[in-house]
Amino acid sequence: MSIFKELGLNDEIANALADLGYKEPTQIQASAIPQIIKSTDDLKAFAQTGTGKTAAFSLPILQLLDTNSNQAQAIILSPTRELAVQIGNNIREFAKYQKGVKVATVYGGASIEDQIRQIKRGAQIIVGTPGRTCDLIKRRALNLGQIQWLVLDEADEMLNMGFKEELDKILDATPDSKQTMLFSATFPKEVESIARNYMTNPVEITSGEKNKATENVSHEYYIVNDRSRYLALKRIADVNPDIYSIIFCRTRRETQEVADKLIKDGYSAEALHGDLSQAQRDSVMQKFRKKHVQILVATDVAARGLDVTELTHVINHKLPDQIESYTHRSGRTGRAGKKGISIALVTRREKGKLFPIEKIIGRKFKEGKIPTGEEICQIQLMKLIDKVKDIDVSDTQINEFLPSINEKLEGMDRDELIKRFVSLEFNTFLNYYKNAPDLNNESAGRDRDERGRREVDENMSRFFINIGRRDGLRPANLIGLINDQGITNNLQIGQIEILDSFSFFEVDKAFTEDTVASFQDDKAEFNGRTVNVEITEKKRSGRSGGGGGRSRGRREGGRDGGRERNDRGGDRRRSPRSDGDRGDRGAGAKFGRNRSDRPDRSDRGGENRGGDNREFSSRRRRRD
Repeated sequence: MSIFKELGLNDEIANALADLGYKEPTQIQASAIPQIIKSTDDLKAFAQTGTGKTAAFSLPILQLLDTNSNQAQAIILSPTRELAVQIGNNIREFAKYQKGVKVATVYGGASIEDQIRQIKRGAQIIVGTPGRTCDLIKRRALNLGQIQWLVLDEADEMLNMGFKEELDKILDATPDSKQTMLFSATFPKEVESIARNYMTNPVEITSGEKNKATENVSHEYYIVNDRSRYLALKRIADVNPDIYSIIFCRTRRETQEVADKLIKDGYSAEALHGDLSQAQRDSVMQKFRKKHVQILVATDVAARGLDVTELTHVINHKLPDQIESYTHRSGRTGRAGKKGISIALVTRREKGKLFPIEKIIGRKFKEGKIPTGEEICQIQLMKLIDKVKDIDVSDTQINEFLPSINEKLEGMDRDELIKRFVSLEFNTFLNYYKNAPDLNNESAGRDRDERGRREVDENMSRFFINIGRRDGLRPANLIGLINDQGITNNLQIGQIEILDSFSFFEVDKAFTEDTVASFQDDKAEFNGRTVNVEITEKKRSGRSGGGGGRSRGRREGGRDGGRERNDRGGDRRRSPRSDGDRGDRGAGAKFGRNRSDRPDRSDRGGENRGGDNREFSSRRRRRD
């Protein structure tokens, strides 16, 4: 008897799983499947990335589904369109022997009319992103009044992306009698809060320890400086000839720049981020899955839903802003019982960020040394020799050419032939790394000059905001607050610094005035406090990080920690209402567009929003 049948699944599902190569359930599947089948209790399930969460919640739903009904019975929410598509496809594969199962996958960036038609054909299972699901509810094209199961997959990521408002609306459209299931790889406080607010006495299932990294992944860090970061990245790739890796970056611009450099330098690489159209993203992911591309440079959000089980490395070009995101990144490797390596490139001033990550994942980082040119050449050369040694030779095809070849090479002994052959194949590598510096020494030597210097992006404008930690502000809250102003679609948000009583954030320079105007027009509030946003100068500070608010305040501006106002020796910030900034506007004119020119913030899930990544364009995480 199939092990899956012993969990309570029928023959049709068990046979489909056998066809797909499922031999035995993972820990989360073995725990969740019988629990969901036998009980209507809400469920809170923790499972690390890559442990089969989709099957854990979808198989019991398929088992219990009423295929004779054309009512929507299950709604499964995921943070990104890629993950939604993956879940939808998985469910169709699981149900291939079940008659009458209809699945509709709904997400932004695709025709909403086609998705409405899928729903009207009687889809019992809806898989969707929060924005598009809300839009369909608003249009009365999706009725969740008969829903029996609601699944929040990757709940932590949905909250990080600012989808709480959409989740509230979707929950309001569902009956109280439904079974709510929350699946997450990490359980920060915000996810625990969702469980308290949306669930009733949930049963908790844990596969492994909460927020801990998988045992199959080792964690390494390399000390770099900002100038040697890309050079170190290339050396790590070069010292691993069979690398199959995702390189994670924090922003779309950084992602594209790193990918462009790698491609220019001859590496098999592609970029994956929110500025690509859906067709481009699908093409990139398909090439990467088929290993036609060795290195994928991606943002956290864009890589969601990329189901690849054979990654050798995950490389953090820069550490994520949210600690929990490191767990998601590293969980992309070390799957299906295989070993993987997660690498972080950090400057000496960033090294302290590893300690809270170690606490979360329950693992220690091991310091690695950036490979030298000599080490790389040795490994690459041996790899080449192994390929020559293992190559299949077709005597019938090559024999007719041997006399001419022997005549050409007459007089050369074995050693001479080997030298010439190696030089032909390897001169480019040897020349590139000839007299290459030791980047480990270079990082240490330059650290004195670079210690504490904040990297300034001239394409971003920096703003002061009068709320901070004491007001309950966290990076995710601030991102949501910025996006709520409806400044523009796909607004790029840069660095965020949360201090005790005030904070700083950066946005695309092209929307400087629009940002100030939007906050002023909306009379924005946070936790009952009126929000004030002003432009501030970018200064290279002697220290960095979220701490040290007092000394930073004196440098950057702010009453807390010594912000200097005009009557206290001159304000370093540029006044957002100065005559020079107003130009030819009237004295009472507001900055930016008229409110009627701004995008409709209520249309977050619709197809009418601009840009290729419309599904969550107005609630964009700043790393993507």
